[in-house]
Amino acid sequence: MSEPVYVERDGDVATVVLNRPERMNALDKAMWMQLGAHMRELDADEALRCVVLRGAGGKAFAAGADISEFANERANGAQARRYGEDVAGSMRALAESRHPTVALIEGACVGGGLLVASQCDLRLCNESARFGVPVKNLGLTEAYDELQGMLRVLGPAASLEILLEGRIWGAREAYEKGLVSRVVPDAEVVKKAYAAARRIADGAPLVARWHKKFIRRLADPRPLSAEEYTESYACFDTEDFRIGYRAFLDKTKPQFKGR
Repeated sequence: MSEPVYVERDGDVATVVLNRPERMNALDKAMWMQLGAHMRELDADEALRCVVLRGAGGKAFAAGADISEFANERANGAQARRYGEDVAGSMRALAESRHPTVALIEGACVGGGLLVASQCDLRLCNESARFGVPVKNLGLTEAYDELQGMLRVLGPAASLEILLEGRIWGAREAYEKGLVSRVVPDAEVVKKAYAAARRIADGAPLVARWHKKFIRRLADPRPLSAEEYTESYACFDTEDFRIGYRAFLDKTKPQFKGR
């Protein structure tokens, strides 16, 4: 594949591949735009059950932004804001995906790569993975939109540590910080990530979407409305509930329909 970001399908699981291995999948503007476009297209696909996000080549998820394009694309504050608005749109498309998302992390997951991975619902990495956001060494900040995912996953204390020190750290520390869901031996990470995606895809898709929505809503301190509270019981009116309930009683595997 020559596209800088492309999609592969295996039934009800899609894989979005960051495809610039010669540059450690460093994200340039074209990649940001394609990432957002693909995620919006996948979001509209009712047959889909899970999206895996990974980098090509096996050596990097994404090694940050492509610094070489800064002179033309982010040379001043006004340019950087326009660029950042495009980045933010892609980040939102990933964060707000109705389908569960799994980041399959191999090797470097740095800067923008870490911020992309933090927008996913689950993150699995190999033992060789490396993490960090060393933008202090470039004299630039991550914008509000870019920080939301990391802050949501790690909280303010760990986020500030990462940004202020700017060091690179390994998989075990990423697990201890709560950035990754699990650390897997290098030879097994692809298999384990897709096994997780299959477990997700085999579940009731409406339930997965509701749980994503409920968890995100509970992070908001505003009181729940009566309508929101009622929605948490809407699953009992779905065909999928009847399918799952009957399959449990019959000791068979449910075949959910997303209705």
